[in-house]
Amino acid sequence: MDFAVGAILAGKITGITKFGAFVTVAPGKSGLVHISEISSSYVSDIKDHLTEGQEVMVKVIGLDQSSRMNLSIKAAASEQAEVPRRQPHTRTQEPAAEPSFEDKLKRFMQDSDNKISGIKQYSDKKGARRRGR
Repeated sequence: MDFAVGAILAGKITGITKFGAFVTVAPGKSGLVHISEISSSYVSDIKDHLTEGQEVMVKVIGLDQSSRMNLSIKAAASEQAEVPRRQPHTRTQEPAAEPSFEDKLKRFMQDSDNKISGIKQYSDKKGARRRGR
């Protein structure tokens, strides 16, 4: 079995600690998934995301001199998501129509008016403070 950096392997969670989870990828071969490598979102408690005995896909992100493996669940998930999947062609999908020049101009004018009125309100308040002193 290939345990090189970058390899994606199937494994089973054998232990959970407050700093990560231990994953066995082959008999006698396991590695650690650090808490920061579990999910792309914030993980405060590992037990909210993983359970012992759960099957997971992991990516080998590092090997140290003692041949311990550093693993990542989020890297394996993102790499699997990058695999292009062919979408079936359907006639109901139409490209989104680009707004016309008039629509773009109208939106620009509305945004511009809003910004100008905000600046005027701010300057009026600032000027009133100075006059009142």
